[in-house]
Amino acid sequence: MAKAVVPVIDISPWRDGDPAARRALAAEVDQTCREIGFMVIGGHGVDPGLIDAVETLSRAFFDLPLEEKMRIVRPAPDVTRGYQPFKAEVLARSRGADAAGDLNESLMIGPVDTTDAPYYSAAAAGKHFAANLWPERPAGLRQAYESYYRVMDALAIDLMRLFALALDLPEHYFDASVDRSISRLRVRNYPAPEIAPEPGQLRASAHSDYGSLTILKTEDRPGGLQVLGKDGAWLDVPHLPGCFVVNIGDMLARWTNDRWVSTLHRVVNPPLDRLGESRRQSVVFFQNPNYDAVVSCLPSCADPANPPKYPTTTAGGHLREKFLSTQQAIAYVD
Repeated sequence: MAKAVVPVIDISPWRDGDPAARRALAAEVDQTCREIGFMVIGGHGVDPGLIDAVETLSRAFFDLPLEEKMRIVRPAPDVTRGYQPFKAEVLARSRGADAAGDLNESLMIGPVDTTDAPYYSAAAAGKHFAANLWPERPAGLRQAYESYYRVMDALAIDLMRLFALALDLPEHYFDASVDRSISRLRVRNYPAPEIAPEPGQLRASAHSDYGSLTILKTEDRPGGLQVLGKDGAWLDVPHLPGCFVVNIGDMLARWTNDRWVSTLHRVVNPPLDRLGESRRQSVVFFQNPNYDAVVSCLPSCADPANPPKYPTTTAGGHLREKFLSTQQAIAYVD
């Protein structure tokens, strides 16, 4: 039976290092990921001041005139950098569905600590390490985003170690697959609606995330995040101050042979009587493994009665396919 609510989990036992508490936490995470693949986590240790800075500077960016934001428009459908305009994406297309353009705009960056090592410039890297695009205003945005990216990257690696234990694997099993990741930081702005949406049009259409895991900082505003339960009912994801929403993505579901679920979710439109208070912003870190990470069934997730379901793939190829599938026809710059 599906959970009636998205569970809230305190992960501080993982950080405190007590072996028995860590095992108990891992068992709780395993059960949650089997049932719904979403959790709200507290006890993560991230500085609230850094979170506030990213949120405040992001609102200032989205308040700029459109022509100024378009100076750093996303360069191409397979380059996840820069500004993505309102309604330029349809996330449902990643699952073979269609809808009118999603009712949000966003600002995206990728890895911030690349080097001149051949790994980052090799042909196999494609555009996964494309240069980040930074606006001239507001001052301080680049510094805040880079700091936040590093903190989220470290938290995501810690979560993958917790996940490894939950999957009956050595704690550092995934380290070599995520140490040079092609992760993204994406801040989405959902403006208060000024006109009625088209039929079926949502703030973010139903989709599952593409990578290994997602760490989301959201706001308590009308028109929020919902996740699809096993019974087919949409569940509201609770907003708890100081907490993150964490969910697993398609690649981790493939790794686990669907022992863990990559669950459909969406951001719904606000009710008509609350439009004025419905501007919403989400700060999302998508952990995507190294582009050459091999995604195949984990040894603890298959047996003769449950053989591997999916062919082996790589993280980079999987992601590029998903990025291309979701884009609307807009005027990308060269």
